Amino acid sequence: MSNITERLEKVIKLQAKRWENEDHWDDINDLLITELQDILKTDPQNTSAYINLGAVLCDSGEYKGALAALKIAQQLGSEDKNLYTNLAIVMVDMGKDPEEYHEYLEIAEEMQEDPLTFKAYFDPHAY
Repeated sequence: MSNITERLEKVIKLQAKRWENEDHWDDINDLLITELQDILKTDPQNTSAYINLGAVLCDSGEYKGALAALKIAQQLGSEDKNLYTNLAIVMVDMGKDPEEYHEYLEIAEEMQEDPLTFKAYFDPHAY
């Protein structure tokens, strides 16, 4: 498992580089998706990988795929704050009714972030 942890730590670093290297956004996104899918082949119960995959897909505008990945993490019992925050972000981006995502935000308030996961990008001024 420590190998998976190390790989997820590298994913976190690579994700941060996406924002520093916007000229290479698509290339880095592809690397992130490939790495996260590979982690899930090795460890199909890894909720951190599903949460991060959901965030990357959301950032790429692939909301249905993002929602599917996040729902798997939820079904696997993740209690990560970033899961519920990302669920809300995806639903906002999909134009869902606020009642549908406010519940996720309320759940997230009671939770802690897993250091091996990250949030999808959200610009509150865009809505």
